[in-house]
Amino acid sequence: MILNEHFGSYRLIFLVLFVLAVVAEMIWNWVADKKVYEIREALSNLFLLAGYQFTRKFVTLGYQLFMLDFFYGLAPIHLPKTGWTWVACFLVVDFMYFWFHYASHKLSFFWAFHITHHSAERMNLTTSYRLNWLYALFNVFFFVPCVLIGFSPSMVVSCVFLNIFYQFFLHTEAIGKLGFLEGIINTPAAHRVHHGSNKQYVDKNMGGFLLIWDRMMGTYQPEGEKVRYGVDGSYNGSNPFKLLFGGIIDLFRPTRK
Repeated sequence: MILNEHFGSYRLIFLVLFVLAVVAEMIWNWVADKKVYEIREALSNLFLLAGYQFTRKFVTLGYQLFMLDFFYGLAPIHLPKTGWTWVACFLVVDFMYFWFHYASHKLSFFWAFHITHHSAERMNLTTSYRLNWLYALFNVFFFVPCVLIGFSPSMVVSCVFLNIFYQFFLHTEAIGKLGFLEGIINTPAAHRVHHGSNKQYVDKNMGGFLLIWDRMMGTYQPEGEKVRYGVDGSYNGSNPFKLLFGGIIDLFRPTRK
């Protein structure tokens, strides 16, 4: 019950900040005539966000907590909730997020779900929650090692939430490069690269908060030439159901490349 109340608070904070940030970006887009919004694509993103929040509240969050709690019961030790363990948990979660994201780009099964997010042809804050509703059924297993080493399920889920929430602010063209922070933490410039279909940008900058994991794996790429967003093929567009299930259906097509 307490955990549900915490996540209810998180959702309220998210909603307020989401609305304020999107409105501010829309005003900037209109004043500066940047054309980073297209009405059909933005509405599709908002529809996917609403479905994602609905399924998370009533289905996937409980499922994820159940799975993490099961493996937490197998952990040889249970770490206390202190300031240091929260920091350690956030770093471990961020490390596991990198591998989850890496697999989402490199393995066809996971890419079939993740392609929903990369199908956006414009970069704005609504793009951040252009997410496949079903992916949460699988991505939880990437964070099982976090509970097996002793971090509580509630701590792990909270750190994942903070990681994803931070990334919301990366989906924008309103913020330029951030100097010495580039290549250390994820920034809007680094994440624009990640969404690029330019040859040198594909499968780059896959960290969540820290980009040191990308430097270690050789997948870091600074922003250079103008980014072309979207993916090759028929996955782009504004039909939310095509965006949700197009990649999954293609998994079972014998002619799929």
